[in-house]
Amino acid sequence: MNKADLANAVHAKLGGTKVQAEEVVETIISEIVSALKAGKEVSVAGLGIFSTKQRAARTARNPRTGESVQVSAMRVPKFRAAKALKDAVK
Repeated sequence: MNKADLANAVHAKLGGTKVQAEEVVETIISEIVSALKAGKEVSVAGLGIFSTKQRAARTARNPRTGESVQVSAMRVPKFRAAKALKDAVK
């Protein structure tokens, strides 16, 4: 399933136009991204928790040349599935 499929599902459930359904899906995604950029957690009941995690700086190896490369510290997105989602997938 991709973003277009989600928009089609929203359109089928709520009606309206497909453009409005696409805007709803885009708004939800952009709000989640905005919250994560601000360092906040996004919790969706029954689905899970979106958050960010700080990854420390490290030394990596370029597999092609074998030389060491310094990778800077960064924040990365993280998702923890809710129990309801885990049980539904089993």
